[in-house]
Amino acid sequence: MQAFVGTGVALVTPFKKDFSVDHEALEKIVNHVIEGGVEYLVVLGTTGEPATLTSEEKEAVIDTIVKVNNKRLPLVLGVGGNNTMQLVEELKTRDFTAFSAILSVSPYYNKPTQEGIYQHFSAIAKAAPLPVILYNVPGRTASNMLPSTVIRLANEFSNLIGIKEAAGDIVQAMKIIQGKPKDFLVISGDDMITLPMVLAGGSGVISVIGEGFPKEFSQMVRLGLERKVDEAYALHYKIAEATDMIFEQGNPAGIKHVFKALGLAENTVRLPLVAVNDDLASRLQAFTQNI
Repeated sequence: MQAFVGTGVALVTPFKKDFSVDHEALEKIVNHVIEGGVEYLVVLGTTGEPATLTSEEKEAVIDTIVKVNNKRLPLVLGVGGNNTMQLVEELKTRDFTAFSAILSVSPYYNKPTQEGIYQHFSAIAKAAPLPVILYNVPGRTASNMLPSTVIRLANEFSNLIGIKEAAGDIVQAMKIIQGKPKDFLVISGDDMITLPMVLAGGSGVISVIGEGFPKEFSQMVRLGLERKVDEAYALHYKIAEATDMIFEQGNPAGIKHVFKALGLAENTVRLPLVAVNDDLASRLQAFTQNI
């Protein structure tokens, strides 16, 4: 699973000012992150705003990314939700030819117990035609997948190859790292604590800030994996201010304004999300111009 060690980025879905999908801008962003040195791309994760895309738009986004990537980097497809049977059916029927793995979020809104989370991912593991990366993000799902549940799943299903751990809790991440099987990947889902997680034994990150500044962030992760601590932290602190800012008024509103500042895309998001306010926009603009 070396393909998923290092920096993956959760691609945005850029929109034009009329809220239609901007495929030309998406092409530019894919090339931007690949040329910046990231290791893999995540398609239709949370940052891609899939909750507000139609089925047709999702397929068009996938087609654009697959075409522009042109097999340069491994692709991970977001396939998650809170209807287990529906997800199992999708896993059995979707064409995954262009993809190397699946990212599947822990069920949201339903607030399942740990046993419910275990049974959900057991069903996914049995149906998935590709390796699966679990995704724990309790700030969005309203339930936390505990280390004991993660380790239980990792030990029982060899095709569950890792977890994007986005609880923002370094102690929880360390418990998973300590108890996991040897080859199971613990991937940061929180940009600000990516480096500490890597130094504690994590495998890298699926990043948002890494989209805007792929060269700096992916190099930071590589230095962390090489245990070049001082050099890695120098890069961490170089972009830490921007990492805070892009989440200040919600994701992906912040990173989309970075792309606007870079001249790659509009900063349009779909309701119920709204663009960042003028104050944050000016600060992001200044940072992007001066980095």
